[in-house]
Amino acid sequence: MMIQLENEQIKASVLALGAELRSLVDKKSGKEWMWQADPAFWGKTSPILFPIVGALKGNAYQYEGKSYNLPRHGFAREMNFDVRKQEGDSAVFGLSSTEETRSLFPFDFDLEVEYILVGAALRVEYRVKNSSVYKPMWFSLGAHPAFAIEVNEDKVYSDYQLWLEQDEVLNIHPLQGNQLLRKTEVVPLENGVLPLSYPLFYNDALVMTDMKSQRIVLQNSKDDQKLTFSFSNFPHFGIWAVKDADFVCLEPWSGVADFEDHDGELTRKFGINQLGPGESWTAEWKVEID
Repeated sequence: MMIQLENEQIKASVLALGAELRSLVDKKSGKEWMWQADPAFWGKTSPILFPIVGALKGNAYQYEGKSYNLPRHGFAREMNFDVRKQEGDSAVFGLSSTEETRSLFPFDFDLEVEYILVGAALRVEYRVKNSSVYKPMWFSLGAHPAFAIEVNEDKVYSDYQLWLEQDEVLNIHPLQGNQLLRKTEVVPLENGVLPLSYPLFYNDALVMTDMKSQRIVLQNSKDDQKLTFSFSNFPHFGIWAVKDADFVCLEPWSGVADFEDHDGELTRKFGINQLGPGESWTAEWKVEID
């Protein structure tokens, strides 16, 4: 089921499967800003990563002396969410724990994702609650929106740049072939600019665990059309694209893949979040179209 949201300036479409944003259109120009899930490259658009982000060492973890298996990025992106509220310009999607989820992730949880259109901006809020009255819960959550890069006879992929709000040095954790993180490499920025190119992603995602910027502008150097992406309460960040595909993912995360030397214990996993019984956690990102 696809849910349509619209106001005077933009319109969006969200799929109940995975509560996945599939379309974001500027009504004035008709421009589609989201990657359209071409299966020849990557058949997703904006999956929700929960209850883990990235890969686990051996695709497994240990908790209270028991081993559990979880696929890369968890299970939420492949599950049907309930539509809990729907208005013209907003909608709330929900997913709660079941016997099926507890066989993979032994916690009682409730996850809500709210999409809200405000002028020419889309705001996405995530709310995670530990539904247990006696047991703590450990989890990660990440966003994975893929923004389309327009390539034609006048524009090429390398015409695009990411402008970060701070002129910083990006400490990148390269991914191994097993999708685990290793020690950092440094990618310097020039005046806060990261030029895009296909080869930038030939070794997979750029994963940062200490990026300072929380506002990024995607812009083509040949025109004034741009997209501004901002986020809060996500301490980690990924930038990614499939090899030679015309999109870029801007991915705020609360959690990352396992490091190579992780011992597999969930409670000692780098970047993991802990919620006490009945506690909640929220985070959000926003994209503004200019």
